[in-house]
Amino acid sequence: MTDKEILQKFEETGALLNGHFILTSGLHSTQYFQCAQVLKHPDIAEKLCAQIAEHYKNAGIELVIAPAVGGIVVAHETARALKVPALFAEREQGTMALRRNFEIQPGQRVLVVEDVITTGGSVKEVIALVQALGGEAVGVGCLVDRSAGKAELAVPYFSLVSLKIQAYQPDDPRLDKLGPAMKPGSRALGKND
Repeated sequence: MTDKEILQKFEETGALLNGHFILTSGLHSTQYFQCAQVLKHPDIAEKLCAQIAEHYKNAGIELVIAPAVGGIVVAHETARALKVPALFAEREQGTMALRRNFEIQPGQRVLVVEDVITTGGSVKEVIALVQALGGEAVGVGCLVDRSAGKAELAVPYFSLVSLKIQAYQPDDPRLDKLGPAMKPGSRALGKND
């Protein structure tokens, strides 16, 4: 699928939203990718994640891992295409950790995946976790890179769509003109919430 076709699928499924949003990073934006809306369609999820798998098919990937919750379906579908296991990391007392008896073996070649990268914070934490457990973080794959390739990750990364979408600091005075902020999946938030 081309960038245009992928974005069209996001729009058709309601996965690309316009308004005033607070991102996981704490930054504000006028666009939000609610990837769960596109990934809830197994046929679309399979096609999107197969493109990530195709990019890494010759990298000797032995395991795929993602930060929960947004990356879980991406990890599963990418791992299915690569015919390897899929795991997800969860926050435990504020830190990414493996739970549910998940394991990474020393030297295991691991692909980290995510739905959307803005600053890459969650992905960086998962890369650090993989390395701390003795795995080798081979690369990163994501559906949407909101940084247009500017996210600074310690390993090579690949995205299906790369866009530069304006993000605002929480104290930016221009936020007043954007209207009430929403944190998708949550209640409406005022500027001072």
